[in-house]
Amino acid sequence: MLVCAVALTLILYVLLRPVNKNLALLAVFFNIVEFPIEATSKLCLFAALFLSGNADYLKALEPHQLHALVNISLKLHDYGFGIDLVFFGFACLVYGSLLFRSGYFPKALGVLMAIAGLSYLTNSFTLILAPTYAATILPILVLALIGELSLCLWLIVKGVNVPQWNEKARLAS
Repeated sequence: MLVCAVALTLILYVLLRPVNKNLALLAVFFNIVEFPIEATSKLCLFAALFLSGNADYLKALEPHQLHALVNISLKLHDYGFGIDLVFFGFACLVYGSLLFRSGYFPKALGVLMAIAGLSYLTNSFTLILAPTYAATILPILVLALIGELSLCLWLIVKGVNVPQWNEKARLAS
């Protein structure tokens, strides 16, 4: 998934650079920070998997200790992913702004991506600052799904208005 995300970051940079090169670069930087945080948080899932196995070295620990370590690994993943989504949320806000101002994407896509960014930020900051409310705020991520899915479907089905993109790119250079 992260390999695809790197490619997508490049594609979005190329597509949105004519709108505002510095903002497009800012979104790339948010993604560059986000990717290693996400990869690291996924290692915690492997740790939980390894601790749940039946390797000989695990016999040194009592079952309740193993369960506690698995639980800690899963919690570390959740918090690591929450931190990751802070950076992704800001990237979505920047992408939303660029999409809205592009002229070659529908403004609604920009609004939906900005809403996706806000929902990621709301979810992450709730997890970090008020974890007891994290489960109640989780449904807000449906808004993020709508925004991201809309952009994906638009790019797959409709694509970019090439003449308008070419004109914007010509003016930007």
